[in-house]
Amino acid sequence: MTDLTTLLEVGGPLAALGGGTAYTRAKYPAVYWSAVGGLISTARLLSSYTSVMEACGLTVAPSRLRVLAVKATTRREVRPVPPRRGIIRPTSTGLRIRLRLASGQEPADVAASAERLRHAWGVHAVYVTTVKPGVVELRLVGYDVLRRVRMPRKTDSGLLKVPVALREDAMPFVRDYRTVPHQLTLGATLSGKSMYLRHLVAGLAPQAVALVGIDCKRGVELAPFAPRLSALATDPDEAAELLPALVKEMEDRYDLIKARQGIEPDTPDEEITSDIWGLPESERPTPVVLFVDEVAELFLTATRKDEERRDEMVTQLIRLAQLGRAAGIYLEVCGQRFGAELGKGATMLRAQLTGRVCHRVNDEASAKMALGDIAPEAVSAACAIAPELPGLAVAGDTSGGWSRIRTPYLSLGDAAEICRESAHLVPDLPALKPFRPDVPVRPTETPAPAVLPHPATD
Repeated sequence: MTDLTTLLEVGGPLAALGGGTAYTRAKYPAVYWSAVGGLISTARLLSSYTSVMEACGLTVAPSRLRVLAVKATTRREVRPVPPRRGIIRPTSTGLRIRLRLASGQEPADVAASAERLRHAWGVHAVYVTTVKPGVVELRLVGYDVLRRVRMPRKTDSGLLKVPVALREDAMPFVRDYRTVPHQLTLGATLSGKSMYLRHLVAGLAPQAVALVGIDCKRGVELAPFAPRLSALATDPDEAAELLPALVKEMEDRYDLIKARQGIEPDTPDEEITSDIWGLPESERPTPVVLFVDEVAELFLTATRKDEERRDEMVTQLIRLAQLGRAAGIYLEVCGQRFGAELGKGATMLRAQLTGRVCHRVNDEASAKMALGDIAPEAVSAACAIAPELPGLAVAGDTSGGWSRIRTPYLSLGDAAEICRESAHLVPDLPALKPFRPDVPVRPTETPAPAVLPHPATD
C-alpha cells in the first residue's frame, strides 16, 4: 500500500505534466516553444555546435598559427575550425544566430546543410540568409508557423505596403506596390484567393490610395467594399467603359509629369523615365490600385462583337501594365487560370505582371502559368498544396526567389467594416466619378428614451 501511494504521489504529477506538455505541443505550439522547446533546442545547439558543424562538412583546417599556438600551450588534438558563432537570439517562433564563415566557405555551403542542421537541433526548419560578405544568419523555426497563422506585431508597413500573409520562415510577406507594381494571383475555388484579396483591400483602405475594382462575378467579391472604392465594374460591359477612363487618367498624369519637367508635349510616353514620385507632394496625384477579379471573364467571348470589345479591354490592360507604374497606377490581377488559351494578349499581359502568387490549383498547367516562367522549382511546391489548407500559397517574383506563405483569416464583415470606416479617404478623381458605386445608407437606430412617457390622466 505504501509503494502504491508513493507511486501515485510521484508518477501522477509526472504523468499529468507529460500529458499537459504533449497537449500543449500539439494544440498550442507557440506556447510550447516559448516554455519548453526553445530551451531544449538552445541546449542542443550549444552542446553540439562544433560536432554538428564537423559532421555537416562546415569546418576547415586550422591555420598554421593556430596549430602552433595549440601545440605550444596544450597537448590536445588540433580539430578543424567551424564558423564563428554569434549570440543566440530567441524569438517567439524560433532562434536567430549569425555565423562568420571560415576562409574558403560560402553561404551556399551552409544552405546545403540546412536540412541536416534541422534534424541535429530538433527544430521545424532552418533558413539561411546572407547578411554581408562572410556573415550569414541562421533562422531556426521551432514549429510549423503556417498551420495556425499569427502575424507579427511589428511589420514593415507604409504607403502602398500591406503585410498580407506569413512566410514559412516566420517573416511577414509584405505586398509592396512600389517595388513590385503589378501582380498575378491564381487559385482554384476555395483555395484562399479571395481571402488574400480581402486582406489587400483592408490593408490599403486606411491609406491615401484610390481603389478601383473590376469584379465580373456581379460584384459578389468587391461589392462589400463599395464605400471605399472609387470605381467598380461588375460585368464586362461596365469594365469596357471603366478601362478607357483609367487609360485617360494615366495619359493625363504623363502630361503632368511632362509639364513639370519641361518635356515637350509631343514626346512619346515610352521615352519618359520618371514617375509621379518625383513630383512635389502638393502636385502628386493619388496612387490608384486596380483589382481585377476573375480576369478570364474579360477574355471570354460569345459573339464577334464580344471579340472586338475583348481586344480593346486587353489592349487597355496591357497599356496599364506597361506604363501605369510611372503614373502611379498598379494592377492586382486574380483568376483561376490565366494562359494563352484565353486568347490574344493573355501571354503578353501575364509577362508584365512581376509578382506571382499561386494558391492551390486544379492541375499542374495552371501552376506553370503562374510560376513556370519565373521559378520553375516552385511549381511542384504549388501542386503539393492540400485542399484542407486554404490560404496556403507559393509567392515568387521575377528574381527567381519564392517561398510558401499563408494568409490569416479575416471575415468579410470585418473587412467591410474597415472600408466603411475609411470611406472618408476616397480621393476626388473626376475621371472615375461616373463609376463610383452606389453605397446604401445604413439606417440609424433611434436610442430609446431614458424615461418612458406616461399618459396624463384626469
